[in-house]
Amino acid sequence: MKIKPLLSLTLLFAALPFLGVRPASAQADQPPFPDALAKQLAARASNYTEVTLDRKMLDFASHFMDNESDAEGKRIISKLKGIYVRTYEFDKPGQYTAADLAEIRSHFETGDWSPIVKSRSKNDSDDSDIYMKTVNGEIQGMFILNAEPKELDIVYIDGPIRPEDLEGISGNFGIPSSLGGAKNPQPQTRKAGPQ
Repeated sequence: MKIKPLLSLTLLFAALPFLGVRPASAQADQPPFPDALAKQLAARASNYTEVTLDRKMLDFASHFMDNESDAEGKRIISKLKGIYVRTYEFDKPGQYTAADLAEIRSHFETGDWSPIVKSRSKNDSDDSDIYMKTVNGEIQGMFILNAEPKELDIVYIDGPIRPEDLEGISGNFGIPSSLGGAKNPQPQTRKAGPQ
């Protein structure tokens, strides 16, 4: 299962200033990313984007969603505590390490978090992880990590979310459009014959 392209966030990031949505500064509800590592990655990156939408910002941004066509998305985000997205782009491969990835993953490999997808390439060119947080039998969070040689993408959704809910909110609030099909990935087929 591939979780690509996470760079589809570009359109959302371009639209956020017009919606009055700005990445928040330090707040009480912060994602469980290692803050020191996030700063190190940002310093190494040629470009980075941080989106922090806490409950108040989600409420504000939901007013810009169309009532009819985005009804399912509004219903889903009404229950969330926050959406946090970090995207780091690098000039060349090797500007983040396997130890960096291990440190990020370590925050989601304990307690209520369980890995549901681990995708590894032989040459470390495209690794993906999805973790779910379950509390009292209910999913209360989702974490997605996508690591490519020159890009590192992190998405953390705090609150009750199901994989099938991604379709209702993908393409909004920093959630990549490509995640909407994550629940039913379709295999790619190649046609035989001359191309």
